[in-house]
Amino acid sequence: MKKCISMILAAAMVLSLAACGGQQPSGGNTSGGAGTSGSGASSDTKVSFNVSVPDADNSYIYAAAQEFKARVEEYSGGSIELTVYPNGSLYGGDGNAAISSVGNGSLDIVILAASLYASFDPSFFVISVPYLFDDIKQLQDYLNSDTGLELFNSVESMGITCLGRWTRSFRQVTNSKTPINSPDDLKGMVLRTPSNSLYVEFFTACGANATPMNFSEVYNALQLNTLDGQENPVDVPATNNFYEVQKYISGTNHIADAWVVGMNTAKLTGLSQNQQDALRKAAEECQQWYVDYQAEKDGEMLKLLTDNGMEYNEVPQDGFEQFVAISQGLYPKFKELVANDALFDATTAFCGKS
Repeated sequence: MKKCISMILAAAMVLSLAACGGQQPSGGNTSGGAGTSGSGASSDTKVSFNVSVPDADNSYIYAAAQEFKARVEEYSGGSIELTVYPNGSLYGGDGNAAISSVGNGSLDIVILAASLYASFDPSFFVISVPYLFDDIKQLQDYLNSDTGLELFNSVESMGITCLGRWTRSFRQVTNSKTPINSPDDLKGMVLRTPSNSLYVEFFTACGANATPMNFSEVYNALQLNTLDGQENPVDVPATNNFYEVQKYISGTNHIADAWVVGMNTAKLTGLSQNQQDALRKAAEECQQWYVDYQAEKDGEMLKLLTDNGMEYNEVPQDGFEQFVAISQGLYPKFKELVANDALFDATTAFCGKS
């Protein structure tokens, strides 16, 4: 059941971006894909759109956005030009504001964590139920299932079209006190979480002092020991130099998430069919590209952390099972947070966790 980072390290030895070469833009027409060849100029009216991502230009999601941009421009025959903006710079780093802005057309395309959409539709809490998904493959299968498609397409009610659903690496705990081998090791630990009630419920049940905080404040709080630790996919502590202020990283693999590639619906439907196809095709193809990319890069990011002095430990099976039991004991509460009994039941059934 457990998807350990050590397995990712092993995978990193055999995976490479060259393995994704078959996914690269072909520049030609394909059945059901964009109708415009990238090898020649398109007859469609040229348009330009901004693409906003929340993280820095050395982040996974920025790299994925650049891959998306390359494919869109290729498949549209150059009639669509995309410019990628990192660090949430177009929306002041406020994810809720970004969702509102893409819905009203102030922003064109925004790639954001699905969990942020829970502020507008609590159904999205279901993606982040702790220990619900066994591994990335199961998460990807769910995103492509009828249940996952229905959930992600529900953003249409906000004036947003979901072009793509991309996986995100599972989250790990870092801290300055002790390796995390069981929930007991979290007792009394001041742990930063996102401002998400599901995260707070889970870590509080584990005995931690769950402390929601804006991410921009986390490094300083760790440096000043206001916080003992935080939790995020492995690339986040690596690319934000948390090895300077954290000692331990533990393979807790506790929460999954996904990315929503969301575009203002009116702007999408105002394009030619070829252009719409180019955007959809690129976003759909980048799902697998991103799965492979993360599998390689997670190993590199973990090595960066350990090379800079952090200590990594896998959570032993008995400790892992204790975490799972705490999560499953909270299912009634999580079901209330999701506020969609049919979705919760369908999702837990899909994952074999009913």
